[in-house]
Amino acid sequence: MKVLLLSKYPRMGASSRLRSLQYIPALAEEGVEVTVSGLFDEQYLNSLYEEGNRPGIRSLLLYLKRLFVLLTVYRYDLVWIEKELFPFIPAIFEKLLSFSGIKYVVDYDDAIFHNYDLSSNGLIRTVLGHKIDIVMAHSACVIAGNKYLAYHARQAGASRVEIIPTVVDHSRYRQARTAKSNNLIIGWIGSPSTQCYVVDIKEALRAACDKSCARLMLVGATEDVVEHFAGIPVDVVPWSEDTEAENIAKMDVGIMPLVDGPWEKGKCGYKLIQYMASGVPVVASPVGVNVEIVNNYGCGCLAQSTDEWAASLLELLSDHEVRNTFGRAGRNAVEKRYSLQTQAPILADILKSAAK
Repeated sequence: MKVLLLSKYPRMGASSRLRSLQYIPALAEEGVEVTVSGLFDEQYLNSLYEEGNRPGIRSLLLYLKRLFVLLTVYRYDLVWIEKELFPFIPAIFEKLLSFSGIKYVVDYDDAIFHNYDLSSNGLIRTVLGHKIDIVMAHSACVIAGNKYLAYHARQAGASRVEIIPTVVDHSRYRQARTAKSNNLIIGWIGSPSTQCYVVDIKEALRAACDKSCARLMLVGATEDVVEHFAGIPVDVVPWSEDTEAENIAKMDVGIMPLVDGPWEKGKCGYKLIQYMASGVPVVASPVGVNVEIVNNYGCGCLAQSTDEWAASLLELLSDHEVRNTFGRAGRNAVEKRYSLQTQAPILADILKSAAK
């Protein structure tokens, strides 16, 4: 079976790497041959990450390149789209695929429909407010990362909706330290666009670090975030795919704070899953899929207010046996549900059946 994967990014982009690219070797073993064509390239991403700019001329050229790629869709049994073909352009090309008899599946790990229906720009809301609904409705299958995204797909009229959580290759993650330690680390992994959530709980972190003599490790944050954490020992560590698992294994507690908003409800809990893969207990905001992961698998605590965050962190930091218990539960959950090894055969079956 031949599949054309139209990803949004190259491997450098987390959503593309996690939702599709990491599956390609395993899919090949299942008889699914995947050809990849990303929309944006590393040069575009470097400009976005380092300068905060979306280069207009380069975007246009990349859009034209994708148009040419679409002329090749007849060579494949199925088209696999990450989110949408062209951001901020109506769903013309997705409808053309459908009307031409070309079957496609579309994957979501974020509530990108809120880029349009909740945009502060009235023109965008008017013209594109229902764009993602149209993309979903014309697909052979919507693959959603959580129940919130799946519910939206069903409301949009998708003929078939399947949930595949965002997963890790658990063989890449070694178990975190389980012995007692006097050098405790509260850890977070993310990107500059999400470090604001950590800043939101700075008072709870300050209280927990003061009482436990813990340090804060921020993987993937910018150096200037340190100014928000006066009085807290903070280590800002650059993110890389090669070192992320090694850094997580140094943590004693992993955190995933969020605000309770519509965009956050679409997140798929990837930070939690990474911590859990290394046997690191978690503290998370009770938002979206975080509630399902923590409550169903007993891998840590949920915390909303500043007091709850401080209390939960101190509970875990003060008792290594509790940390170990939560950590083992998290690792077991990853091996049973949130791993590449578990989900790859399921994804292969979805792709094969969608092409029929």
